[in-house]
Amino acid sequence: MTNSALWITLAGMIGLAVIAVGGRRKRAQNLSEWTVGKRNFGVVTSFFLQAGESFTTFTFLGVAGIAFTAGIGATYAIPYIPLGYVALYFIGPRIWKLSKDRGYITQADFFADRYRSPLLGRLVALCGIIFLLPYLQLQITGLGLIVRLVTGSASSGTLSMIVATVLVVGFVLWAGIHGLARTAYVKDVLILLAVVVLSIVIPLHFAGGIGDVFGQIAQTHSEMLTVNPGDYDKVWWTTSLLISAIGCGFLTTPHLWPPLLAAKNGRVIRSNNTFLPMYQVVMILPIMLGFVGILALNPNTSSNAVLLTLAGGALPNWALGLIAIAAASAAMLPAGAICIGISTLASHNLVKIQSERTKLRFNHLVVIAAATTALVLGLTRPDLLANLLLLTFGGLSQLAPGLALALPEKPLLAKQSVFAGLVVGMLTVIVMTVFELNLANIDAGICGLVLNLAVIAVVEAAVRVTRPRTPTPAPSDDRPAATPILETTT
Repeated sequence: MTNSALWITLAGMIGLAVIAVGGRRKRAQNLSEWTVGKRNFGVVTSFFLQAGESFTTFTFLGVAGIAFTAGIGATYAIPYIPLGYVALYFIGPRIWKLSKDRGYITQADFFADRYRSPLLGRLVALCGIIFLLPYLQLQITGLGLIVRLVTGSASSGTLSMIVATVLVVGFVLWAGIHGLARTAYVKDVLILLAVVVLSIVIPLHFAGGIGDVFGQIAQTHSEMLTVNPGDYDKVWWTTSLLISAIGCGFLTTPHLWPPLLAAKNGRVIRSNNTFLPMYQVVMILPIMLGFVGILALNPNTSSNAVLLTLAGGALPNWALGLIAIAAASAAMLPAGAICIGISTLASHNLVKIQSERTKLRFNHLVVIAAATTALVLGLTRPDLLANLLLLTFGGLSQLAPGLALALPEKPLLAKQSVFAGLVVGMLTVIVMTVFELNLANIDAGICGLVLNLAVIAVVEAAVRVTRPRTPTPAPSDDRPAATPILETTT
């Protein structure tokens, strides 16, 4: 291929960054403004900001690849986000109200304040940073893979990773949440157009049209139309769907908190979560393209390369460059959101800094450090965090019980129970993933949650037996909201 696709892609990436930079209205005076703005985003802005977090490099690389490898098993990716949005319809406004009243800007603030335990808040912050870092690396290395597949040049992929990282750091530091919001409009439109165009052109080019794809699959690869025994069996499908829905519905990934907390009110959140499930219908299209790959590509083709390999065979270079811009946006914006998530956990929860100006400066240093670390690992050891990446959603889903049971006016658990259950659940996921322990194809996150809940039950019973019944007090509304969160006793 010529370099035209590379230059088109780089120009598009720079254009996205320029749009993001334009989102800044004025310089943020403190970390709260930089992270959640004035908490006044309306329905449209909030909708695209939340929706944009659903479309990452997984949309372009992962979904079609799973369909290519596991066939109909890839359909687990269709319902889990809508199910999560149904849960958020009820949970989201409550989280928003608590955050507005109490001044939360991070997930760890919620745990620290609701359970009156800065130590628990720091544990949640540390886990969030550790488990988000591989997800950040995925976005950066995924972008490099996208450009490499489009241009056919490994050096082009490396260049794009470096350029994208610099651009992401630049617009995140400059504009914060407002930069993500401004670019979310463009990103979602680009991705929708790209996926729809590919879903028309690729089936026509390789199979004669969408209608012929599944007829040919039924004749030549009928086993791909059912969930069969093996690595991607019914147990894997069910537990993968369940753990993903739990993670989405209970907002266990820290980088998803700022977009929700930036909304104007609870009605905005309910409105978004009414329509966002329909938005996810687009996930059907890359799954269909994975089936086209089964018909058209060598079975040894890398699963991550399926969609763009098909696109390379069906489109001219200039059009492929335009598709790459959409794919790049699917990496750059989530990477920006993850940088915000990691940096605010570090500067606001892990490190105690009194001065708002100093805190904001330290936060910016963490953005640079996190992005640079992910870039260096992506360039030197792209496989180093492969196992840790599997921990991201399973590990963070261990936060769900503690979060759910802190939503009532008075939290239903003691801080000791949540702490112990969280530690055991996360250690279970880590051990099962690192040592590749397979328990009948049950997702490691589900195994962790079972033990998590068991430990919570035992410790909670012990706490209630060994001391007078004094449930965790609800935060009083007459306390100052923003500053005292981390000043309570451990």
